[in-house]
Amino acid sequence: MVLPGRAMATFRLALIQLQVSSIKSENLTRACGLIREASKQGAQIVSLPECFNSPYGTKYFPDYAEKIPGDSTQKLSEVAKECSMYVIGGSIPEKDAGKLYNTCAVFGPDGTLLVKHRKLHLFDIDVPGKITFQESETLSPGDSFSSFDTRCQLLVYPGAFNLTTGPAHWELLQRGRAVDNQVYVATASPARDEKASYVAWGHSTVVNPWGEVLAKAGTEETIVYADIDLKKLAEIRQQIPIFSQKRSDLYAVEAKKS
Repeated sequence: MVLPGRAMATFRLALIQLQVSSIKSENLTRACGLIREASKQGAQIVSLPECFNSPYGTKYFPDYAEKIPGDSTQKLSEVAKECSMYVIGGSIPEKDAGKLYNTCAVFGPDGTLLVKHRKLHLFDIDVPGKITFQESETLSPGDSFSSFDTRCQLLVYPGAFNLTTGPAHWELLQRGRAVDNQVYVATASPARDEKASYVAWGHSTVVNPWGEVLAKAGTEETIVYADIDLKKLAEIRQQIPIFSQKRSDLYAVEAKKS
């Protein structure tokens, strides 16, 4: 999730590493309570993890899916307005026109739905002897990019890596994207539940544009805070001016569909 726009010099980010249960109403109540706690601690933008209102698994998605707007997103809209903060709603299973999607809804400080992003690249994995999981068994991919304007600048990834991909790739990918793009990168994971059919890695993290880990959770339910300094970002971009060195005469990134 890219957050462009008019920048605040500094702001506090909160990542909610939620312990997701099989009871949707409990997940929603606890998520909203933790958002309020993050607001009390000065957070101006907060992110929930991927699939925060439902267990993560293809057998669960059809039963937990709901339309957007719906009960889950309505509660996020209300708490965003109550706390006057940006809320990145992790993701929920969304149902629409006979299909299911893994969808992130983002709300502004006035409770307005800013964007609805359907996951483009579904998670299909088969590592012999370790893990097999295919979102595409029940989910459909989104078919468009999503963007919105806000006063913050960072990349936020609600994700649910597992005990195979987590230790191998979780932090590595975050630090790589932070350095490649010279931005702050944040990842919000569910808390780990060893009894779940899909065990999340946890370790929600914030990385700065130099690739340094600023904050990192363990595996339990918690809130991770980081103070994002966009002056630091500007300094790093000035020190290593990779954007001015891009060879637009040789290559370009093109969006084929808006």
